[in-house]
Order: sequence, then structure tokens, then C-alpha cells
Amino acid sequence: MFFTEMVGLMPVICEIKPGDRVFRREDTIIVEFSGLRRVLSTARVNGGCREDLEAVFNHHIPPHKHNPADLEGGSVEGYLAHLVERLGLPHRRTAGLLTAAGMENAAVRTLNFRELEVTAVITAGVDVNGGRAGDPAPHYEINGQWSPVDVTGELGGTINIMLFIDGSLPPHVLARSIITATEAKAAALQELMAPSRYSRGIATGSGTDQIIVASNVQSPNYFSDAGKHSKLGELIGAAVRDATKEALEKQTGLNPERQCSVFARLERYGITGEDFWRLLKQQEWDDGIAGDRGFFREHFLRLERDERLVCLAASVAHLLDEYEWGLLPAETVVEMGARFIHAVLGARVNGDEASGNRARSPESCPAYFHEGDPARLLGRLLLSALCKYEIQQCRQEGRLP
Repeated sequence: MFFTEMVGLMPVICEIKPGDRVFRREDTIIVEFSGLRRVLSTARVNGGCREDLEAVFNHHIPPHKHNPADLEGGSVEGYLAHLVERLGLPHRRTAGLLTAAGMENAAVRTLNFRELEVTAVITAGVDVNGGRAGDPAPHYEINGQWSPVDVTGELGGTINIMLFIDGSLPPHVLARSIITATEAKAAALQELMAPSRYSRGIATGSGTDQIIVASNVQSPNYFSDAGKHSKLGELIGAAVRDATKEALEKQTGLNPERQCSVFARLERYGITGEDFWRLLKQQEWDDGIAGDRGFFREHFLRLERDERLVCLAASVAHLLDEYEWGLLPAETVVEMGARFIHAVLGARVNGDEASGNRARSPESCPAYFHEGDPARLLGRLLLSALCKYEIQQCRQEGRLP
């Protein structure tokens, strides 16, 4: 085979049991099978459940070529056929995934237990179109025709998972492994508090995620379960979770350090650094202080990364999550959120000391609370308290009169 002759010219990323080699060629990661594999995938070409594939791949498409009509071949299917030929792969025996993520940012995680080995090769990005299952969708598709619906949001960003299991799995267990891998991907995003770009929720993936799972049919070891009660399920979950987090950090810098930020925690509720800047200017003006962007940048960064304030922001965000999920009523969320704000920042809420009096009832709150949006009320309270806190800190340090 032409591809087999080429592999010596391509850098090997890793070799996985029972001898499959993972290569990178330019903007494509290719896995050449050394024997018979049972594969279940969401690939557009040669997808589904197959036992005749010789290779699988993950391929980077530049952002300016995300319109299928702009691709070589004039469609996704045409482009994949063109790409397979260019790579020297067998057209009818290759399945592949497409993504905007760079192959240089792929993460590989291999885990073992006794005879069992699981390897995840993942590229990831959710900064642009991370979403939560059940969010409003931007398009409606029927009979191959796509039409936009009345939802704002950008497309772009994908988590592509290639999962390799050195064990014989029947088709139904391959399907179960996809459930476990998907849960692990969602867990990784939850642990990073990655925001949905289409709702106030925590993202569970992107709108274009894909997966390939391959098992070694020739293995003497047969596995009948890939759920959370089995060691196979544990290895799948851990490998996918860890590789997803590593790939997100490499692709876009999404990591715990970046998320240790007041406004990273609150942005999905519409509470942003720009809101803080506008309110800070207003309060400075009231105090006779002329604020500027330089002042804002210096003190905003200090405040945004203060771990105590990040804890406060995380607490307020979680209260709002509990309200969104229907677990807590709005008035309780507002009351306790106000108490948290006062406890950390000593802020006054609507003229009442939140630590000494019950927060005002819904009847006495602003109009937007009547409209059922405690996020706007708590956001305003928190931003106001943060501004007063920062101005007070600057005065104590002699930076302001």
C-alpha cells in the first residue's frame, strides 16, 4: 500500500497496542491499523460501525474554509475524498474527522490496567461555540438543507475524540464507550467551568464534536461493559477527561489559571469587565476622581485575580445556577447572594446591612427582579460592591485622594 510506504517519512506521535502507529502529516493526525479493528464513528464518510477500515484520521481545516462550498471538492464529502487521496489512504477503508483545532495542539493520554490499554487522542476548542446540551440551536436541518433560526451565536470550535481500546468489544459495547467518553468530555468542561455561548449554562461540548472508537477484534480479551462500573469505563473516562483538558489548554489556553478570574466565572450571566469599568467610572466621578483606562487596567487585573473575590464570584454564580435549574427560588438566591457579597466586601444592599437584616422582598426590588431575573440584581449588587471595595483599597494604599 502507498500509505504503508509513506509512514517511514512521517513523525510518529506514539505507538499504541497492539502495534498501531499514530502519525502526524502536516495538518492531519493519522492512525494506521496493524490488524483488524471494529470501529464505531460519527465520520461523514465511512462512518457508523465498520470492520474493514485500515486507517482513521483527524484533520485541521483553516477557519476561512468552514463554508463547505469553499472546500476542495465543493462539499464536506468531496473534500474528504480529495484529502484521503492526497494522503495516500484507501478511500473506501478510511474514516476521518474535521476540526478547526490545530494538530500540533493534540493531546494523547494512555492508561493501563492489567491486560487492558486505552488511548485517547484528542483535539479541542470551545471558546467560540461551546454549548450545553439542550441550548437553543442556530440552525434547522432537514433533508440535507440547512436554514438559520432566530438565535445569535458563532460557529467554530470542536472536540474531536479518537479512542483506541486494546480489547475486543462487540458493537453495543462500542456504543456504550461513546456514552462514557461523552460524559468524560462534559466532566472536563464542567471542571473548567467552560461557559456555553448560547445560554447561561456550563458547556457540555461544542456543536460540531465528533468521535471515533476502535477496538482490537483480534485481541484474546473480550470486554462486555464500558460503563462507569467497569475498569474499562474508568480508563475511558479518565483518559478522555484528562486529554480533553490538556488539548483545551494547548489550543486556547483554557485552564484552571485562566478560570481563576472573577469575570470568567460570571460572564455567562452577562456580568463582564466592561460593566465593572462603566460603573467604576461612574462612582469615581461621583467621588470627584478622574478615572481612565490605565487606572482600570491596573486595578482590574488585581481585583479580577484575587482568589477571595473569585470564591465570591463562584458562589454567586452557583446560586444563580441553582435558580436556573429550578432547585432554589429567586428570593432565596437574591437574599443569600446579598449576604455573601456583604460577608466578603462589607457592601450595603439597598440601604440594608445584608448581614443583619433579611434582603428586601421581591415587591421592593427593582423592576428587573419582578421580571424573574435575579442575575441582573445580584450582578448590579456585586459590581457596585466591587467598585467601592477597589476604590477603598486604592485610598488605603495612597493611590487615590
